[in-house]
Amino acid sequence: MKKIITVVGARPQFIKLAALSPHIRKYFTEVIVHTGQHYDSNLSDNFFQELNIPQPDYNLEIGSGTAGFQIGNMILKLEEVFIKENPCCVIVFGDTNSTAAASIVAAKLNIKLAHIEAGLREFDKSIPEETNKLITDILTDFYFCPTDTGVAILKSMGITNNVFNVGDVMIDLIEENRIKIESETKILSDFNLTKKDYVLATIHRASNTDNSENLKEILNALSQIKQKIIFPIHPRTYSIIQNLGLSARVKSDNIIITKPLGYFDTQTLIHYAKFILTDSGGVTKEAYYHKTQAILLDKQTEWIETVNEGWNIQAGPSEKNIINAVLSLKKPDFQSSFLGSGDASKKISYILHDKLY
Repeated sequence: MKKIITVVGARPQFIKLAALSPHIRKYFTEVIVHTGQHYDSNLSDNFFQELNIPQPDYNLEIGSGTAGFQIGNMILKLEEVFIKENPCCVIVFGDTNSTAAASIVAAKLNIKLAHIEAGLREFDKSIPEETNKLITDILTDFYFCPTDTGVAILKSMGITNNVFNVGDVMIDLIEENRIKIESETKILSDFNLTKKDYVLATIHRASNTDNSENLKEILNALSQIKQKIIFPIHPRTYSIIQNLGLSARVKSDNIIITKPLGYFDTQTLIHYAKFILTDSGGVTKEAYYHKTQAILLDKQTEWIETVNEGWNIQAGPSEKNIINAVLSLKKPDFQSSFLGSGDASKKISYILHDKLY
């Protein structure tokens, strides 16, 4: 069997790997490389265990740091691994620093590169993820787009060869585990939550956590919402809130702070929430697929279809806009299937087998 290396480093990538890995292993020997970009056990080890992902063959243990520090160190270590393993293809996911670093190394070593979630853009290079998207899609050989929008954006860049709209791999995992997600509701009783009578909040994007004014606006809005809010807090976000002296803003009676939660508990919370406040691209589309409305805390989103169909409202990091969005929520009557039908991983593995053998 030919060898493929899959590179991951952050929570959304672990979820995508969990969906894709079983299908890749039908046709290829898979070598998993974990860059260590997310090194907290709640964001890394626990996900591998919960989702039955094979343990990484390599953990580069890069840890936190500036983009230059992370990408530079990843390039050095990934080059050693790629030369040693000599794969026929490298698979990268999404738009993290791990994605950009692996793409650069694969291209320099003349190894075929497959990009899952290709073609998505936010059209703002001040966003760290946007530059990672651009780097990766310039270097990619096989483009696996989750939506027609991704295909159209690549076409506008002159990229039309080996471009495939396969749907979204994160949806595969939800579809595969829908009964478990909807029926195992212990997480609700653990926090004394009633179905459709609470709000889920997630904040982790650097554009919000590294900007004290944006963070203050969001936290002010949370404290004003007259609804119970469950807030699984990212370690980095928690540290910044403390360092900025903003802890009092999340101590309102309506806000429940908890450590990061596992995949299935998170999906159950998304499914039964009244609505969601998030700056996570992953949660944005998961909420859409669960037919739970979301208020987006970023100024832009690559999942523009969720906004166009009325399921998500773009508020940005504005207290006023967030509160207005909460007051104007009205569930749409229509939802398309633009994210696919839950078979993206199967399609990707079949295409790679066809192209690489």
